[in-house]
This record gives sequence, C-alpha cells and structure tokens, in this order.
Amino acid sequence: MEVSCKILRRSTHTFLQNYHHFTSTAAFLAFPFSASILLSQALVPSPSSLLPQIYSRLRTLFDAAGFPSSHLFTILNLKVSQTITSSILALPFTLTFLLIAKASIIQALNHHKPTFPPSFKSILSLYKPLLHTYFCNRFLILSANATAFGLMFLAFSFIERLGYSSPTGLTLFISVTGAILFSVILANALVICSMALALSGMEGHGGYLAILKACLLLRGRTSMALFLALPVNVALAAIEALFQFRVVRPYHIAGIARPCVALEGIFIAYLYSIFIILDTIVSCIFYKSLKTGSWISQEDKHSLRIEFPEEGKYGYMGTKDLP
Repeated sequence: MEVSCKILRRSTHTFLQNYHHFTSTAAFLAFPFSASILLSQALVPSPSSLLPQIYSRLRTLFDAAGFPSSHLFTILNLKVSQTITSSILALPFTLTFLLIAKASIIQALNHHKPTFPPSFKSILSLYKPLLHTYFCNRFLILSANATAFGLMFLAFSFIERLGYSSPTGLTLFISVTGAILFSVILANALVICSMALALSGMEGHGGYLAILKACLLLRGRTSMALFLALPVNVALAAIEALFQFRVVRPYHIAGIARPCVALEGIFIAYLYSIFIILDTIVSCIFYKSLKTGSWISQEDKHSLRIEFPEEGKYGYMGTKDLP
C-alpha cells in the first residue's frame, strides 16, 4: 500500500511538473478518442445501434449454455453488450488518436531526462509496437471473457446434473460467485493489458511477448496494480456518468443540442482525456518502479530477461536479450 501511494504521488507530481505539455498536446491527441467513447455510450441505447443485435446473440448464447434466467445475468449481458458496442464504435479512434496519445506520453517519459514535447518522428516509432500490443491485448481480453464464461458453464452444467435445474439457493450462489469470478478475471486481464502497453512503449517492442513480460512483472503484485488502476477508473466512470447526466439527458429532454450543453460536453470530453493521460503516466511510473525497485527478487529479475524478436532487413529475424 505504501509503495502504491508513492507511485500515485510520483505520477501526480510528474503530471503537474509537465502540466503544459500533458494538458495541451497529449490531451488534444486523446480528445477525439474521449469524445468517441462518450458519444458511443450515448448512441448505444438507440434502436438502430448494434446493441440489440449483440444483446440478443449473447442472450441466445447464455440460454444455450444453460445459464439461469436471473436478473443478475440480464445485467451482466447488458453491460457486456454495451461494452462491445461502444468498443466497436470507438475502434477507429482507438487505433489512431488513443495510441498516438499514449505514444506521445510514453516517449516523453521514456528517458532519464524527459523531453517535452517529444518529436513527431519518435512518437510514430512507438506507434507500431503499441498497435501490435493492442491487438494482442484484445485477444487476451477475449480469452479472459471466454474463460470466465466457460467456468460458469461448467459450474451450471454440474449443478444441473445434480438435479438443481430450477432456481434454488445453490443456483443463486453459483450465479453470484460467477459474476465475482468474471469481474476478477477481467480486472486482472485489464491491468495486464495496461502494463503491456506501457512496457511495449518503454522498451519499443510489442506483441504477445510484451504481454508475457507484463505477466512476469505483475507476478505477486496484482493487488498493487489493481489499487493503482482503481482511482483513475473510478474517475473515468464518474465522468461518463456526468456526461450522461449533463449532456445526454438534456438532449433527450429538449430534443436539440443547445450550445451551452455542447460546450459542456466538450469540457467533459477534455476532462476524460486528462484522466487517460494520468492513467498512462501511472502505468509508466509503475513499470519503472518494477524495473528498478529494490524490492524485486533476483529470481524475478532473471525471469524478466525475455528475448524479443529483432526486426532486421528481412523482417523479424534473430533475437535481442533485454536487460
């Protein structure tokens, strides 16, 4: 807990020390992604969106898997459907503006004497490994969801064989346990993905090996990573709720977007960008503390010597041993 608080304080100090760069260049790079996320969540409830189709497909899948028709799984299905729909709508902005903004932040923090602002060429040099790692992260999150649902399927199949097909206390217990298990697995996958992105940017190598090294870095320190991710994610959720209350709700009531409401929406999207920047800074500072921390055992330091493919003239040939 003490180390986590120090990392948060150091991240905040880094942000405030370079306030002008992070709130101008980096924030405006992340702004289109922030606006797309907030607007996509506002468009999700509309009948013409992808949400009804995704929701019905997941509902059919849950019914075929034998999941009970409970209010808990209805909420879970709805949340998963909303997340998938929002991710699809914001995907073009994620692959461009978000990754470029992260590359800008990581490049600025990647040296002992950070350079502000970093050159555009150096930012683009980090875009490829970040993009590669991002796609691998999507597969990891997909695998985490599949694992959680697979375990729940096995659990419900087992209790159905025991003769508890109708809703009982045991079924309710398994449902609650499954929802908790799903949240734990997904949370761990998300912190691994966040560390993998920071690692691929700091070391200039992306892909599945960055995820593997992130897993080794976080071994035994998952609770610390979850604690560090909690404040920013709570803030992002609060900003999303604020956007729904201050922008989406007045728009649905009035039927038009008033200038003051639109201006407030721009400010909320900018605030969302600021916290995305803070999240990236926290990941980078956390990565540096893991690499240089004296509390890391020699066994962990030895296990972190992962060989990344070295890109040569004829593609990826050979290996390079990282320190």
